[in-house]
Amino acid sequence: MPTLVWMTEWDIWQSGENLHLYYKLRQSYGDHRLLHEAPGHLFLKHEAEDLASFLQVAMLNCWGGYILPHANSVNAFFSHDEYFNFYTKREESLAGVRKLLGADPVERDTSRAATESK
Repeated sequence: MPTLVWMTEWDIWQSGENLHLYYKLRQSYGDHRLLHEAPGHLFLKHEAEDLASFLQVAMLNCWGGYILPHANSVNAFFSHDEYFNFYTKREESLAGVRKLLGADPVERDTSRAATESK
């Protein structure tokens, strides 16, 4: 599914940014515009590895922005402050995200916990 990565935060930690790497990556698409001129990049379904590369460069540069899939099932915001927020209209849509991130709620075995506390 097509996914838009839209940068909204950059130039916050300029000394740690590698704009050269970002622009080289962008130029591999034939896009020579500056970040402030075109802060978004649309990735097609077959470009998942490219999307991951752009996100990695954005996070290494301490940038922030949005990941907006065309299906709009789960949207994400990534911050220059090193956190993600996920947005959805349906709670069950987050199950896949939780599983992917290893954040599935784990049922606690209370009988084992009681035994270990003795």
